[in-house]
Amino acid sequence: MRSRTLARGPVLTELGLGAAQLGNLARETSDTDAQGAVDTAWDSGVRYFDTAPHYGLGLSERRLGAALARRPRAEYTVSTKVGRLLVPSPGTAHRQDDGGFAVPAAFRRDWDFSRDGILRSLEGSLTRLGLDHVDIVYLHDPDDHWHQASTTGVDTLVELRDQGVVKAVGVGMNQAAMLTEFVRRSDVDLVMVAGRHTLLDRSARDTLLPLAQEREVGVVAAAVYNSGLLAADRPPADATYDYLPAPHELIARAGALADVCERHGVTLPEAAIAYPLRHPAVVSVVLGARDARQSRTNAGRLAARVPDALWSELADLGLVPDVPSAPSAPSAARERS
Repeated sequence: MRSRTLARGPVLTELGLGAAQLGNLARETSDTDAQGAVDTAWDSGVRYFDTAPHYGLGLSERRLGAALARRPRAEYTVSTKVGRLLVPSPGTAHRQDDGGFAVPAAFRRDWDFSRDGILRSLEGSLTRLGLDHVDIVYLHDPDDHWHQASTTGVDTLVELRDQGVVKAVGVGMNQAAMLTEFVRRSDVDLVMVAGRHTLLDRSARDTLLPLAQEREVGVVAAAVYNSGLLAADRPPADATYDYLPAPHELIARAGALADVCERHGVTLPEAAIAYPLRHPAVVSVVLGARDARQSRTNAGRLAARVPDALWSELADLGLVPDVPSAPSAPSAARERS
């Protein structure tokens, strides 16, 4: 699997494993399946693993750390996130978490982008992961906390990077507008944009991506299936889009995309993964997996050959804008096999 080295920072494989499912996203995942997801991703060549305290109230970090414990630390890259500080909440431990994860509510998530909050959050993450360092730290979803995140939050991460505590720092969000401002105003090394650089939502295309390319800030594309609508060869009638029931017009658009894909011998999910990687600012696509089968599927989809004629037809039909040729060397990274 090819890797891309950030202009300033660590190496990322083109495919990363997103570990939200390891934290029981939406439903329970067994320890055995979680281990299998990581092991199979590793065997497929994946060396970039992304997690967060938010995912399963720390369960994702614990499982990821356990799964990687016997792997040589120098051979993989781990990112985690700060901004949601986990605070013990014994009074609610008998209830289920209301944050989308099938875990007991033994902790509450306190929004905190202060220096102290970030340091405490990172310390907790290292303990759960069983590591002495992580490679990348992102500010996580600071949508309603712009002032603190863009000042104290970024300054603290840059301080940690300059001290050598982490190799690279960034911001991860489900929107492009604020990420663009972080790239414009701060000294971040990369950003993770979820669901905004996909075959169906290209809101990152005209602002975030060109600016990131200009400033040599790497872009990690997440949620490239828009939570489900692009995850199947044919979009089902009950598909979700950004975790809500997909509007009929988007289902129809996804169906039109699938029609073109079929004519070129490509599946819709294969095209959904290939599309973001064609932009020179993008350094990795992060996909979730709940078990070994899903990790194997992810790797197979990444490896699929997507012909240039597919993109030309999609552009001719107005289903995507003009698509740049696949870069030989991304502007925010150095590419190597």
